[in-house]
Amino acid sequence: MDKRWVIKEKGDTAVVRQLAGALNISEALANLMVQRNITTPEEALAFFEPDLGYLHDPFMMKDMNIAVERISTAIKKNEKILVYGDYDVDGTTAVALMYSFLKEQYSSIEYYIPDRYKEGYGVSFMGIDYAFQNNCRIIITLDCGIKAVEKVKYARSKGIDVIVCDHHYPGDEIPRAVAVLDPKQPGCNYPYKELSGCGVGFKLIQAYSRVHGIPFSKIAGYLDLVAVSIASDIVPLTGENRVLAYFGLKQLNESPGTGLKEIIRESEVCRALTIEDVVFKIGPRINAAGRMETGSKVVDLLVANDIKIAAGISKEINSFNIERRNVDRSITTEAMRMISEDQRTVNAKTTVLFNPSWKKGVIGIVASRLIETYYRPTVILTESNGFATGSARSVQGYDLYQAIEACSDLLESFGGHMFAAGLTLKKENIKAFMDRFEQYVNETITEEQLFPRVFIDSELSFEEINEEFFTFLNKFQPFGPENMSPIFVSRNVFDKGTARMVGSSGEHLKLDLCHESTGQKSFPAIAFSQAEHFEYIRAGKPMDVCYSIEMNEFRGSRNLQLNIRDIKIDKKTV
Repeated sequence: MDKRWVIKEKGDTAVVRQLAGALNISEALANLMVQRNITTPEEALAFFEPDLGYLHDPFMMKDMNIAVERISTAIKKNEKILVYGDYDVDGTTAVALMYSFLKEQYSSIEYYIPDRYKEGYGVSFMGIDYAFQNNCRIIITLDCGIKAVEKVKYARSKGIDVIVCDHHYPGDEIPRAVAVLDPKQPGCNYPYKELSGCGVGFKLIQAYSRVHGIPFSKIAGYLDLVAVSIASDIVPLTGENRVLAYFGLKQLNESPGTGLKEIIRESEVCRALTIEDVVFKIGPRINAAGRMETGSKVVDLLVANDIKIAAGISKEINSFNIERRNVDRSITTEAMRMISEDQRTVNAKTTVLFNPSWKKGVIGIVASRLIETYYRPTVILTESNGFATGSARSVQGYDLYQAIEACSDLLESFGGHMFAAGLTLKKENIKAFMDRFEQYVNETITEEQLFPRVFIDSELSFEEINEEFFTFLNKFQPFGPENMSPIFVSRNVFDKGTARMVGSSGEHLKLDLCHESTGQKSFPAIAFSQAEHFEYIRAGKPMDVCYSIEMNEFRGSRNLQLNIRDIKIDKKTV
């Protein structure tokens, strides 16, 4: 599928030149900063040298003082506490963080992760019954609970107080919990709204520590868990998240917790971890347990202090991840066959598929894989506990949550955000949902949103690229949403005659590129899944490429390499 290139507007020329002069850097680098609203040396210092002192006062969050007081009272009265979280990466890291911290202060505490297949997402009646049967007087929910109005009411009827720690958008009614911590709820003046669920949990332990005189250094060790949650939950890498992720990655690379250390070892990353490594190597392994068996297995690993125990659990989770890959590939193949055999989908603006035998734990991955091919809002449904339950994924710039909300009268429950959501409905409503969802998306999505886009920061000459340029570029890390790895475009470039197809099926290209006007300077390049251009490139014809710049390390040698994101050729000469 052709990708549309969107080149960002250049920053104000005068501001760019002034910043370049003040920092003694190239205008290309200064332009990247201005595009990210960094316009003064002072702002540059704050961006490039994150400081834990930049973290906001946790008591600015609505209900924080109530939450801290209720936990303090529970500990004083020796009331049993249940730490409750979702089964994904954000939820399990948040539970591991909260449990580990409170366990250092207090012994009467345990954790609970709902079963994806028996209980589904979020707070469950079964989980509350478990708390009641085990004499828990307080439940702290993490990465869930903001829509659990009836569940919180049920807990209160059992004599259980609930503290909700969540980061999702609330519904029309806020649960009547003893305290609700969610920056997105009405009336909350917390200045940063994009924390992960684990991030909200961290703010709670930060507030508790301040009240009880626990030094910040004692909780900084949990930032590795926060960084994993930020990366895996795809929240913006701006503001407070940038600070938390920066120091969390540092912790992850220098002194990770025992469980995370074992996951890193299993993932075989032999260099400093980046956010991208967490997203593609660490996160999927943590998620695999909840997808294939139970998320509590992950928390067992993340709170483990014994290396042998952690190593055993990590190996088991790694095997879950291998099994997960096999299952999601099989389901994706079947889903693509269903689409190809249904004529209604040819001109549709959405994909909605239902198969009662599909494994619930991998359908979100399948939805994402289908978007890679068909690029349209996608909902994959399977059967669970007599209902159709599913995962939805969106395309760039389209608000999926609003589209699902427009079908809310057909749903039993739903939740999520702009790009990803979960939903449950009666099986007899599937056809009506398909039609309504298609109609709403058809009326609200733009043609531009139906094509994948590559957002390009600026044009660049190969002459501008050197190790000094890359070193400064690397200071923009950690990369993530709203601070993505810079992408550049260079036009009329050629391969020097070494182009070859690589990969198990020859699907990738290994190139050596030079710029038309500066043919003496060339760079090795890798172009993943773009082998269709091989014959054209091998013929020595010119092309435009957009790419990110990276350092390739192989057998002790290091060299700059271009990671080609897309290639545009002159189709008239093909």
